[in-house]
Amino acid sequence: MSDAAILRVEDLRVGFATPEGLVQAVDGVSWAVAPGRTLGIVGESGSGKTVAAMTAMGLTRGRRTRVSGRVLLDGEDLLSAPPERLRALRGDALAMVFQDPLSALHPLLRVGDQIAEAVRAHRAGVSRAAARARAVELLEHVAMPDAARRVDAYPHELSGGMRQRAMIAMALANEPRVLIADEPTTALDVTVQKQILELLRRLRDELGMAMVLITHDLGVVAETADEVAVMYAGRIVEQAPAAELFAAPQHPYTWGLLRSMPRLDAEAGAELVPIPGRPPSLIHPPSGCRFHPRCAYVRERHREVDPPLAPLAGAGAADTGHRVACLLSETERRAIWARLAQGAARRRSWPASSSSSSASRSRAACCCAGGSARWRRSTA
Repeated sequence: MSDAAILRVEDLRVGFATPEGLVQAVDGVSWAVAPGRTLGIVGESGSGKTVAAMTAMGLTRGRRTRVSGRVLLDGEDLLSAPPERLRALRGDALAMVFQDPLSALHPLLRVGDQIAEAVRAHRAGVSRAAARARAVELLEHVAMPDAARRVDAYPHELSGGMRQRAMIAMALANEPRVLIADEPTTALDVTVQKQILELLRRLRDELGMAMVLITHDLGVVAETADEVAVMYAGRIVEQAPAAELFAAPQHPYTWGLLRSMPRLDAEAGAELVPIPGRPPSLIHPPSGCRFHPRCAYVRERHREVDPPLAPLAGAGAADTGHRVACLLSETERRAIWARLAQGAARRRSWPASSSSSSASRSRAACCCAGGSARWRRSTA
């Protein structure tokens, strides 16, 4: 996947100077995404997901911002590109769907005018009439109801799902090669969430673009992503193909995210299992492993040694791309997850599997039913 990547982030570090000190929002993050593939970046609020994406778009530049590393779009380093070059790429080759469409859309401009502006900004010689026709076409493409009429609507006149569709239409105006979707289903009801996720998958496949999906919802990731990067305190702590991460997660933080989710097959009244504590300060992060103050499996060494993101020891020549930053041995991690999964299994009754394939095996998976995160039993 990495050889064919169209967007590659290498050792990205982003800090913001404040009177209290430097907030190291992103600290040595690397990932890549290829055309036709989706990378899901997941983690709690404040883990650095959005900052990394906005830095790739060139939207965090400022006098108090400290940025290093590389962001390569088809081999071109965007971090060293001048502002004029970034403006030419942003909204054309590289586009972003922002987290809150109501605040991202201009409240005093009609939706169609905003989409048409995105077209004309990158396509010299396109008339206003042609740009408006393109806006209607894009709204129809994202399944906007009554697109010919909605093109003249103001953002406040649209529902949440319609505003999100308008944002996606604007991002797709010039058929970008990479689309970054930042929490595209936040604050939407589950039916609309499902429609938006299906829309993003369809557009990715039709246009052959690479997609980076930023979310805190593992259900959305399970439904949509091909690869997953789990971020905590500005760093990636686990990275793997989606199926492998949900079948055999390796980091205690990933276990906590999975166990804190509501389950479709849980007993009535069953309580969720939250991750104790709170994310650390990014000005004064803890020594050693940054997750150790919240980790139930911490050892004394973990308070002193900062674990690197490394391939699983057992991967060998058949490296699947599964990497983890944890000082527990792989044997310990597998045994702990097996106990956690077995404990969850004892609290529910599984339906009998109808599959008789010799290749079938049980695994715990996170699925998105109508857009809401739920656990289910599946076969692979």
